[in-house]
Amino acid sequence: MPNLDHPTFAVVKERFPNLRLAGTEFRGRSTLIVEPADLLTVARFLRDDPRTCYDMLSDVVGIDYLNYPARTPGRFAVCYILESTTRNDLFVLKTHLDPSIPTEGIDKDPALELDSLTGVWPGAEWPEREVYDMFGIRFRNHPDLRRILTWESFPAHPLRKDYPLRGRGERESYRVIDRTSA
Repeated sequence: MPNLDHPTFAVVKERFPNLRLAGTEFRGRSTLIVEPADLLTVARFLRDDPRTCYDMLSDVVGIDYLNYPARTPGRFAVCYILESTTRNDLFVLKTHLDPSIPTEGIDKDPALELDSLTGVWPGAEWPEREVYDMFGIRFRNHPDLRRILTWESFPAHPLRKDYPLRGRGERESYRVIDRTSA
């Protein structure tokens, strides 16, 4: 049975009574699920309100729910793992996105776009770039949104579940550099 007694749920519900919110708890980790359009507003509140004071972003994680056995609000999710260093408390802020066009290869699907939280937590810069590179989720107003783990012209987003495990021939076109030619 979920323990939704985490004090942050009540504070957010009180502050945003008209927003569509959901809360979950799994293995002691509380997660607040918000609509993509509300992500930036709720994130600022979680950082600035003295009752929550989530002053540190620990990580940003992308998830692909393709073929997931349970029904999810969208195929992709982005999770922001927050920490209040004054209260020693972890909390997850999550939003779901659903693509509007097929996801094979490179695309700029407007449905896979979120506001960047780099203005709220500057430490979001590199993890958001990683989520963009691996999942193709774009972040509006990101200061440097470019690939971070693959090369700029890489033809896909490799952590999407519809990307082949062995790739699409990218490894075969690597130029091998040995010690004598380096």
